Amino acid sequence: MARRYDSSTTTFSPEGRLHQVEYAIEAINNAGTCIGILAKDGIVMASERRITSGLLAPAKTSEKTYKLCHHAACNVAGLTADANILIDQARLRAGRYEYQYQEPIPVEQLVEHVCNYKQSYTQYGGLRPFGVAFLFAGHDQHHGFQLYQSDPSGNYSGWKATVIGANNQAGKSLLKSDYKEDGTVQEALKIAVKVLNKTMDGTAASADKMELFTMTLNDKKECVHHILTLEEAKQLIDAVEAESASAGDS
Repeated sequence: MARRYDSSTTTFSPEGRLHQVEYAIEAINNAGTCIGILAKDGIVMASERRITSGLLAPAKTSEKTYKLCHHAACNVAGLTADANILIDQARLRAGRYEYQYQEPIPVEQLVEHVCNYKQSYTQYGGLRPFGVAFLFAGHDQHHGFQLYQSDPSGNYSGWKATVIGANNQAGKSLLKSDYKEDGTVQEALKIAVKVLNKTMDGTAASADKMELFTMTLNDKKECVHHILTLEEAKQLIDAVEAESASAGDS
């Protein structure tokens, strides 16, 4: 029965499902893992780097974490080419809002704009859903630090901590036991490394296989975006492994 309805994004099956949208969501579950954690003094986002060939030239900018405006950033799981279209939409919306109203766009309003664009690709014929899911991190004067997740259907939701991509259920179960609402960015970074260790398929954690991003406020209450260097990531991984070893000994 499903085969009669799974080639169209706009036709409901008798069970009330849009199969192409569901397939797009399923494609995300095979993408590199991305983690978002809300801390009391900032936000941490971590992602798995998949190195397909040692002959590839190193990327000049991050292929997983993108700055949308000075107070918002996102992590990408899925097709990077699809993500580029949506990232351009988000940057354009943020710039136009600031030009029009002379103040930064509220984070949820920016997320909603991107998700409305994604949803339109599930409602009109001849289009396919965007094969990408996002974690949005941002800060505004209304609600402080915020973390949102969105999927190809155009749905979005706010989270304290979440995982998207491969093995996300295993990652979420670890977050449920380890996450603390009053934790700091440094504690959140350690949790993110532990989750990546659990979700990465059979590979030992190393600094070149993961990307760690933090968003914090400086003394002027301005957002600071920082991607940890390989050296900083290596020190963090070593610290997590030392803690795990000492916990195992005790």
